[in-house]
Amino acid sequence: MQYTRLGNSGLVVSRLAFGAMTFGSGDIPAVYKVGEDNARAMVDQALAAGINFFDTADAYANGESERMLGRILGDRRKNVVISTKVGIRMGPELLHTGLSRRHILASAEASLKRLGTDYIDLYIVHRFDPVTPLEETLEALDQLVRRGHVRYVGYSNWSAWQAAKAVGLQERHGWARFVSAQMYYSLVGRDIEHEVLPFVQDAGIGTMIWSPLASGFLSGKYTRESLKDQDNRLSGFDFLPFDKEAGFRLVDAMRPIAEAHKASIAQVALAWLLAKPGVSTLLLGASKRHQLEDNLGAFNVRLSPEQLRQLDELSPHAAYYPNWFTQRLRDPATDKALGTGQNPLV
Repeated sequence: MQYTRLGNSGLVVSRLAFGAMTFGSGDIPAVYKVGEDNARAMVDQALAAGINFFDTADAYANGESERMLGRILGDRRKNVVISTKVGIRMGPELLHTGLSRRHILASAEASLKRLGTDYIDLYIVHRFDPVTPLEETLEALDQLVRRGHVRYVGYSNWSAWQAAKAVGLQERHGWARFVSAQMYYSLVGRDIEHEVLPFVQDAGIGTMIWSPLASGFLSGKYTRESLKDQDNRLSGFDFLPFDKEAGFRLVDAMRPIAEAHKASIAQVALAWLLAKPGVSTLLLGASKRHQLEDNLGAFNVRLSPEQLRQLDELSPHAAYYPNWFTQRLRDPATDKALGTGQNPLV
């Protein structure tokens, strides 16, 4: 296992983390489908592999993911980092959602009870709340840190400008600063390369990448013919927007790379992400032990610079203004002198 600090904090986490979103049962059977015996076996497997970072959320299976993870970790809780999230609706009543002070403080107390712990290592706001003043949200998070209920705070699914504004407010008021950004990133979803990754690198914020295999699409198990089979996850929870045909062309091109490394397509997809600057840790969300075992093997794949360039070129991506303008007007002489310019995020 490899480890890293989460952003500029002193929190040391494994570069592969375990995502417990699949634990429990609920209204999305394609996602919430892992019973406690299977969950326990996978947590044990993750710990044995050196994973010390476990992620969940209050909204996963209506809290059952937190309950199950807390029970399974038991006394081992003190040896790991637990992150959970707040912001998604937790009940039909109007007030049971969002990032108001009321909902954040109540939700943290509920998560502590479900997890069976007296502190949360990393508390993450799950989404941006456009109806709550940002200052109210950030002050509530700081209050939890000062109480000792939360050690660190982070955000998920925010744009770069929203996070930048938040960090500015945190620094101005002396509030607990974001140390992590949990964001979607994969070979078929490279949006964060344009604004988010440059921002978090500059701000000293670590990244937790969710759905690095694009809901399993980049495992290579799907075909054009089987995509809509009732038994597969994508037929029941096709949440991520991407061009499936372009994705299939990419997967076809990944097969010889995987064969050259005697690896799976999933391992190649994960290795590509692990090689990206600004990526701290990848969240592995397995529902079966053999899937987790395969994903853990990503560290054994060392893609060559040429293979990384090939995947960059083949994967669906677009240039956005003003990013392409800035890149085109870089000064070659300065880049040569400083050794910069090879990384488009620099």
